[in-house]
Amino acid sequence: MMMGYKIRKSIDMVSDMDKLVSLCKRRGFIFPGSEIYGGLANSWDYGPVGVELKNNIKQAWWKRFVGLRSDMVGIDAALMMNPKVWEASGHVDNFTDPLADCKKCHQRFRADMISDEHAKTCGGELTEAKLFNLMFKTHLGPVEDASAVVYLRPETAQAMFADFKNVVDSSRVRIPFGIAQIGKAFRNEITPGNFIFRTREFEQMEIEYFIKEDRWQEHFEYWLNQMKEWMKFCGLSEKNLHFYEIPDGERAHYSKRTVDIEYSFPFGMKELYGIAYRTDFDLKRHQEYSGKDLRYTDPQTQEKYLPHVIEPTFGVDRTLLAVLSEHFYEEEDRIVLKLPTPLAPYKTAVFPLLANKPQLVEKAQELLSDLSTTYPIAWDDRGNIGKRYYAQDEIGTPFCITVDFETLDTDTVTVRDRDSMKQERIAIHELKEYLKEKL
Repeated sequence: MMMGYKIRKSIDMVSDMDKLVSLCKRRGFIFPGSEIYGGLANSWDYGPVGVELKNNIKQAWWKRFVGLRSDMVGIDAALMMNPKVWEASGHVDNFTDPLADCKKCHQRFRADMISDEHAKTCGGELTEAKLFNLMFKTHLGPVEDASAVVYLRPETAQAMFADFKNVVDSSRVRIPFGIAQIGKAFRNEITPGNFIFRTREFEQMEIEYFIKEDRWQEHFEYWLNQMKEWMKFCGLSEKNLHFYEIPDGERAHYSKRTVDIEYSFPFGMKELYGIAYRTDFDLKRHQEYSGKDLRYTDPQTQEKYLPHVIEPTFGVDRTLLAVLSEHFYEEEDRIVLKLPTPLAPYKTAVFPLLANKPQLVEKAQELLSDLSTTYPIAWDDRGNIGKRYYAQDEIGTPFCITVDFETLDTDTVTVRDRDSMKQERIAIHELKEYLKEKL
């Protein structure tokens, strides 16, 4: 069943992916990994501005879904786990993509992503598809034999199931409750691409919400609505979102219901988030493979049962890419990121009008020092004031504060708004209250 299908892309969104990638490198959001050595297979490094945006996304998500809730706890699990975890979860046997090799150029392709039996790059004939496991395999310790094989985790979810008993025993949680985690995952993708959309190393924000079976539909709808509210917070417009109900026969083996949330990226409508009803599959499998009793005991009725699970999944990198795509504007002679204020890497910037006037620089640095105790503040004293404004527009800074010669006489500063470019004079002693109201 299709839910609210929309393919029209916002006219305000960036239409050329190259422009966004260029901005990200130029302004310190995202760099190609190991670039001085020619890079490495779609790996990317977050620069000084990008890491601030990424952290703001993660902190806002954590506050919303963990910090402000009494029914949620968090964990931070190891990247490498006992390999039996991945046997129990089905990853060792089932976490595969079909792989085909080109007999001419020897490139490899996902067989389910090509339309005929020839390579799209050179037209060469493709081999018969074979299954390729996406987990990164390595060895623990100095001996590289079968007994030392471990995997970099392909998802964060399984640690929350493996730690379920410890969380219940050590915390005052009762069904329904959730375990949340933000962390890296690794998948040896056959065809990564589209900038940071599909990479072999990525970061997830995931929740496993434990419930009684008979209330799964109620909880599913609740969490789907919570995800919608989060996307609204990120400023993602409804017309760029598509909710796709995965039909029977196409869902993952553990899921009884799955909804993929797709976003109209500059390169097309692609999956942004997902939510699944995983039943009790995971806890049942881990109970079977570990031999441990993972049943929950109701403190009032003493009933023992394996909880069922609703899983809302959010990608950090895809969230960041969607936010950049949504809020990228080209306006006459400037590019501006109209980021939601809570996500903006810097909340304001402070400038001296002229860098060669010590009295202006000193006054601006005093202001910077004072405001930095409350907000992340950028400093820039290079070039003319117009170029500095435009540089801050490109990284999404909501306000710019300029210390000029009038400041020395009246103790006021010029405050410029990013979106409207309007300027107003504000007394320095009123500045914190002004910014508090605006931000």
